[in-house]
Amino acid sequence: MLADLKITEFLDETASDSPVPGGGSVAALSGALAASLAGMVAGLTVGRKGFEGVEQKMKSIREKAEALRSKLVEDIQSDSDAYNQVMAAYKLPKQTEAEKIERSKAIQAGLKRAAQVPLQVAKDSLQILGLAETVVTEGNPNAVTDGAVSAMLARTAGLAALYNVRINLSSIKDKEFVEETSKEVKRLEEDILQREKQILAGIEL
Repeated sequence: MLADLKITEFLDETASDSPVPGGGSVAALSGALAASLAGMVAGLTVGRKGFEGVEQKMKSIREKAEALRSKLVEDIQSDSDAYNQVMAAYKLPKQTEAEKIERSKAIQAGLKRAAQVPLQVAKDSLQILGLAETVVTEGNPNAVTDGAVSAMLARTAGLAALYNVRINLSSIKDKEFVEETSKEVKRLEEDILQREKQILAGIEL
């Protein structure tokens, strides 16, 4: 599992001439880091004098952040697995007409999965931006920059993931799937950009 590698090992794998882990896995990792930071700021608020009124909210954020982090850690591997599924489909035999049909079906199924994995990463990243906004505005001000970095990483994770969705959509033949997913991509992109802008605009240093 990619997530079980040491940081230096993961970096080595990413820097190698192997196509995986690639941008999709790195997007998921960025999201996991964003969730970790949001959870950290919430943790640095819980139990601190003067923050009794938001303690339950911060505890809830920690739980949500941990759940999102776990999902995104799994997506580090899932994104690479989806890519490998597509590559395996392209290698299927295509001598007979029946083989060509089965190969085409396998390729299209793989491409859809390769679009759906990063689409979920983008959705989770938007959720993390919501958590980051709360810890920045209501959490321990001594950790406000950590909350800001959480927001910036979540934004990067989300937009990077959406790029991966788009490149797969360009090869998918299911027009209804492409149309619906494209609409969702556009909506998510706008929401992610607006949320990060809003969070960072409210930070005074």
